[in-house]
Amino acid sequence: MTESVRKYTVKEFFKDNKDELGLELLTSTIQGQLDITCCDVYRPAFVLTGFMQNYLHERIQIFGETEMQYIQSLTKGQKEDAFQRLFSKPLCCIIVTKGLDLPDGFIEKAENVSVPVLRTNLHTTPFIQLMTEILSYHFAPRTTVHGSLVDVYGVGLLFAGPSGIGKSEIVLDLIERGHRLVADDVVEIIKRGDMIIGRGKEYLRHFMEVRGVGIINVMDVFGIRSIRIQKRIEVKVELSEWDPKRDWDRHGLDEKTTEILGSKVTQLFIPIFPGKNITVIAETIALNYMLKIYGFNAAQKLDNNLFNLMQSRKRTQRYLRDDTE
Repeated sequence: MTESVRKYTVKEFFKDNKDELGLELLTSTIQGQLDITCCDVYRPAFVLTGFMQNYLHERIQIFGETEMQYIQSLTKGQKEDAFQRLFSKPLCCIIVTKGLDLPDGFIEKAENVSVPVLRTNLHTTPFIQLMTEILSYHFAPRTTVHGSLVDVYGVGLLFAGPSGIGKSEIVLDLIERGHRLVADDVVEIIKRGDMIIGRGKEYLRHFMEVRGVGIINVMDVFGIRSIRIQKRIEVKVELSEWDPKRDWDRHGLDEKTTEILGSKVTQLFIPIFPGKNITVIAETIALNYMLKIYGFNAAQKLDNNLFNLMQSRKRTQRYLRDDTE
C-alpha cells in the first residue's frame, strides 16, 4: 500500500542529514511544534515586515542573508514585533544559512515556543537545492509489490505473477547469463518525478529463495557484477500459466501499459508452459524495448509493409488490366 503522507520529525531530519548538510543545533531543544511534512521551504521575509497573508508556517523556515540584514536594520521595538509575528504560528524548525549570527534574544524566543534553530555554513541557494532533494526522496510516493526485478541489457524488467510460477528461477537463469539482480520476491518502488525506481528491502537485498535449494546470496555466488542496488522499472512482465482459450497477443501492435504509483509502464503478458525458454524471451523483451526507444517498432514496420504491399498489388493489377498493347 502506498504511503500518502510520511512524517519526518526534526530530530530524525537532523540525525540523518547533519553531516551532509553541515547542520549544527543552536537551541537546547530539537523537537519542534510540528513535524516536517513536505519538501518545500519558506523564507519568512514578508512575515518579518508584517505581511502575514500566505504565511506557510508548516514548512521549514529559511533565514538567509536577506532576512538577517532586514532584522539588523530594525530598531529594538521593531525586532520584537517581527519576532512576535514569526512565532505567532506553530513552526517545525528554523535553519540559518551561511553561518550567519543570530540577533540577540532570538534563540531564547525560539526556545520559549519550542522551535529548534539549526545553522549551516552552506550558502542559501545551494543549501535549499540540496535539502529539497533530500526531502523529495524522503517524501516520494512509494509502495511494495511481490515480484522480481532484473536489469537485462540496461532495461529494468519487473517479473510478476502468482507464487510458484517460476519468477525466481527465471531471474536465476538471467543472472547466470550475465544480467543483474535488483530484488527478488519483494520489490520496494519509489516514484521520482515521472520515473519509478525499484530496489530490494534492506534486510532481503540480493538474497533469493530457490525452491529445493533454499536461501542463496546472489552476490556471494555470482560476484559483485551480478547485482545492482536499484533500477528504473521500464517493463512489467506478467507471467501466467498457458491457457489455450485465452486470446494472447500475437502481433504487439496494441502496446499495453499499467500504472504504478501513477506512472505508466509497458506491460506484457507471457504464457508459461513446460519447455518454454522464458530467459531468451526476457532478453528479447529488453532488446525490443530498446529498439522501440530508438524508433524501430517491428510490429508497426511489418504492418506498414503489408499495407504497402497490398496497395502495390492493387496498382499492379490495375495496370495489367488496363495495359492492352
